Amino acid sequence: MTYHRSDNRAFDQIRSTKITPNISPYAEGSALIEVGGTKVICTASVEERVPPFLRNKGTGWVTAEYAMLPRATSTRTQRETLRPSGRTQEIQRLIGRSLRAIIDTKKLGERQIFVDCDVIQADGGTRCASITGAYVALALACRKLVRQGLVGQNPLLSEVAAVSVGIAESTPILDLAYEEDSTAEVDMNIVCTGAGKYIEIQGTAEREPFTRDQMDAMLAIAEVGLRQLFEIQRNALAG
Repeated sequence: MTYHRSDNRAFDQIRSTKITPNISPYAEGSALIEVGGTKVICTASVEERVPPFLRNKGTGWVTAEYAMLPRATSTRTQRETLRPSGRTQEIQRLIGRSLRAIIDTKKLGERQIFVDCDVIQADGGTRCASITGAYVALALACRKLVRQGLVGQNPLLSEVAAVSVGIAESTPILDLAYEEDSTAEVDMNIVCTGAGKYIEIQGTAEREPFTRDQMDAMLAIAEVGLRQLFEIQRNALAG
């Protein structure tokens, strides 16, 4: 039996993806990323302070928060006003790690860049879309720091993007929409730099364990998608 994707995409084809930069007039850097039906607003805010553990050490910090609006999904989810859920905490830590991996925090000086990723519509892949959009917001904030003379050099070391892959009916597929994500045999998220180095690989067998050959096949189609995402990021930043 040949697996058929409901939106008729090829197995190694990402969803229609668009990044609109500078959507916020107030944030130092911002972007709206649309990946199929998933939409995330990403803003980067520069703060002239660092966490207590970094005070007087001459280095900066990048951190992230992630949230989903109550009606980002088909049914209302409760707003996380007091304490983020375990899933939310895990995702925002992933976003923060991904961004810190591609920035030289010493070049920031003693300041922090706070990146907020707010999902306004969810159709699978929200963490990957958040990372990909957050990079554009972060890059714009870093450019502003350079223009204002607050840093001597752009602290960015590379690009970063993320994409999901999985296995459905024994077939490796790229960029899972919610319908695919909820039924896939394997679900994996790949975070990678523009230089082709991996920051994080999160893979889970939902039912049957997967083989090394299947993992290699998923990594191969992830590279196809990541190359396209980096190009979309570059075009957004070139505008």
